[in-house]
Order: sequence, then structure tokens, then C-alpha cells
Amino acid sequence: MGHQQTVSTTFTSAVGERIGASLALVDAELARRYPGDPGTRQPVHTVYVPADAFDAATVRSWGEGALAALDRHAPDAASFAAVLGIPDRLAGPVYDRVRAKLRREPVEDLRIDFEDGYGLRPDAEEDAAAARAAQLVARACAEGTAPPWTGIRMKCMEAAVRDRGVRTLDVFLTGLLEAGGLPEGLVLTLPKVSYPEQVAAMVHLAEEFEKARGLDGGRIRFEVQIETTQSILGADGRATVARLIEAGQGRVTSLHYGTFDYSAACGVSAAHQSADHPAADHAKAVMQVAAAGTGVRLCDGSTNVLPVGPRERVHAAWRLHHGLVRRALARAYYQGWDMHPGQLPTRYAAVYAFYREGLEEAAGRLAAYAGGGGGAVLDEPATARALSGYLLRGLDCGALDAEEVAALTGLDRAALDRLAGRTAPQD
Repeated sequence: MGHQQTVSTTFTSAVGERIGASLALVDAELARRYPGDPGTRQPVHTVYVPADAFDAATVRSWGEGALAALDRHAPDAASFAAVLGIPDRLAGPVYDRVRAKLRREPVEDLRIDFEDGYGLRPDAEEDAAAARAAQLVARACAEGTAPPWTGIRMKCMEAAVRDRGVRTLDVFLTGLLEAGGLPEGLVLTLPKVSYPEQVAAMVHLAEEFEKARGLDGGRIRFEVQIETTQSILGADGRATVARLIEAGQGRVTSLHYGTFDYSAACGVSAAHQSADHPAADHAKAVMQVAAAGTGVRLCDGSTNVLPVGPRERVHAAWRLHHGLVRRALARAYYQGWDMHPGQLPTRYAAVYAFYREGLEEAAGRLAAYAGGGGGAVLDEPATARALSGYLLRGLDCGALDAEEVAALTGLDRAALDRLAGRTAPQD
């Protein structure tokens, strides 16, 4: 006791120094390409609204429409839980949180759509719509009524619509800047990307706008939509997604899967185009591996089966949507598209039940890991990151409360951030 044992070694310090020098470029490359989780809140969904349908009341009307659907087709916790198969012990807490969310913040991420949801219009009409969108977004941000994230989906970089897409982007960004500046939650979506050069072109546009308007370099970032087969596998047989991320030069924030364009490109018949089709699973698995560790996040697609019509049809659409959201969450797709106000109740129900049903187990395992006392499961640092990330996502979306998580884990938010490898300030 108290004596250090002397051990023999063979390598000299010079050997270690040479190894370090030989791997210096690799160390730098790993740090650049794989910075890890950005440490900020991720929205649980993106709502798409055609540009001509968007107005100052859009977010409020979506919340009101969602609540009206609940009142009409599932007016209490028991009936809602019965439709979706939510366990009795979760029925009340989930239902109450869903209703509160729909009143407080029905839409987390809003995309004003100038692409497929808007179509081809005369230039003067699209110019006016883009300018109007900028004014409405700027006003909502100033009044504090905007969702946490808001932006546009422009037309893609393909030759037929490229000029129109670039002009709409210009009109929208210029309008925002002249109305008071680019909002913190600005999100831009570049659709139908097939080649890295199209992402590089978007980077060039961002750079030119920043220079012309005296903005900080890197201020404008964007999402890439994966909707073409070429975005998964290039003509040369090489995987493409990682090359798209690299072409973004740090500006790509997320990858959004486009259910119907991608399915159609694969030849999937309309009746079988769904987010759980094997072709979709393959594409999203490739996206997931390419994005892992880069800080680029993933977003699942949508279902076009809307909860409208008689109660039986609404309930069937709710079950389908709820099941797809649950499936995506289990596969680490924590965000997805919603296309109709009636999908908001099942989006939040699936998300809240997902985090609440696993709260006690995740908290218990994390508490045992942090305390070093062991438990029924022997978790490693990587699993501790996943456990804390799970709890943090539940906190961010409103499924969990900070007090109950702290009581179960003995850890505050800062400690959870450290265990999850999050270093950036939280939204």
C-alpha cells in the first residue's frame, strides 16, 4: 500500500511523438467532419404550407384545427388512448400534454412551400408571394408569434426551375433583411438534390448574399432534401449522401427524406408509397450512417393519408400516422413532416408517449451509470450518451419535466448535457 509499482516499457517517447505527428491530419479531419451533436433543440416535426395558403393566422389555425379534431373525434383521454393503443397509465398525461401543446405551440417548424405544394406560377405572382412571406415572417418574429423555426422551401437546382428558385430565395432573404434582419430560427430547404454540385451552388448563393449584405460568413445555412435515387447512389456507383454533406461546407443542418418523390423514382406504385416501405428504409439507413457524428440531423417524410371525413376514417388515419411516427422514433428519426392540422394530435401523442414510457428505465440506468454503482444493465459511455440524449429530447419537446427527470436521475440539465456530449448552448 502506498508504493507505486515500477513497470517496464519498450517504446521511447520519440515513438509516441512520431505516431502523433503521423496522425495529426487525421485528428484534424475527424474533428472537422465529425463534430458531434450540435447541442441544440431539434423540432419534432416540420409543417409544410403552400406559399399561397400561408397567412398571419396559419399557425393559430393549425392549432385550432387540431384541437377541433380532438374535440370531435376523441374528446377525452380514454377515447384517444383507445384509438391509438396508448397504455392506460399514460393516457391522461399524454392527452393533457397534447392539448396543452396545441394551445401553446402547435407548430414547431414551419416551411412555406414554393416547390411542389405551390407549383409553377407567373414570375410576378411568385415574386409577390415571396415578398409577402418575408413580411409575414418578419412580423411574426417581431411579435413573438412565430414558431421556433420558420423558412421556405425553394424550387430546386435543376435547370428548368433553377432561376426561379434562386430569385425566390433572393426576394425572401432580402425582404427579411430589410424588415429587420434574418431571424434566429430561419430555415431554408433545398429540394430534389441529386449531385454535390447542386449543394455547392447553394453554398455559393449563401456566400454571395452574406458578402453583399455584410453578414457574418456562415450565417445562412440550409437543409437538403433526399428525394432522388441519385442522392443515395450516384451514377458512378458511389454513395452520395456524405458527399452532399461535404459539399455544404458546414452549412447543411439536416437531411429530409422525401417519401413520395423518392418512392416514385424507385418505381414504387402509388398504393405502396410509404415511409415504411423497404426502399424508404434503405434510403434512410444510408442517410443515417452518412450523417452520424457530423452534426447534421435527420427528418423522416410524411404520410398523405389525411385524417378527414367520418370518424372511422379519421381514426384509421390517426392510427396509421401514429404508428409511422412511433416507428421513426424507434429508428432514431426524431423529426418528420406533417401535412394537415389533424396530424398534430397524433404527432405529439406518439412523441410524448415514446419519452414518457421509457422515462423510468432510462433515468434509472443513467443514475446507476453516473453513480458508478452498477445496476441490472452494464452500460458503457456510448450508451450513457444515448440515455441522456433520450431524456434531453424528451425535455426539449415538452414530454418530460425538468423536475421529474432530476428527481429520478439526480442530474440537472448541465450534467445531462455533459453526459450526452452536448457542448453548445441550448435553445
